[in-house]
Amino acid sequence: QVQLLESGGGLVQAGGSLRLSCTASGRTISTYDMGWFRQAPGKERALGAAISQTGRRTYLADSMKGRFTISRDNAKNTMYLQMNSLKPEDTAVYYCALDQSFSRILSGRAEYWGQGTQVTVSS
Repeated sequence: QVQLLESGGGLVQAGGSLRLSCTASGRTISTYDMGWFRQAPGKERALGAAISQTGRRTYLADSMKGRFTISRDNAKNTMYLQMNSLKPEDTAVYYCALDQSFSRILSGRAEYWGQGTQVTVSS
């Protein structure tokens, strides 16, 4: 059984930074693709970023480009989302996802999901 635990969320002022972490237990992540999704109040959950097993292939939503970076450390069984220049519209619950298919990550059909971590950006 795979468990994903997100951490690093919190309250930050606009323009600030946060780094989210997603640590997996029960399975080695090196053979899995991973992604970050977010769900803002009143909106559906949406893909934000994705990264392939080796980290060579990445995807970032347009709203994140130039501000966020996705990375992973397979030795630590952890994926990261570095978020800089945060805006109030980045306020959401951020979820990590794990799947052996990059396309299923991109389509939101990942097999494993974390419980989410709240990010709140004040203006």
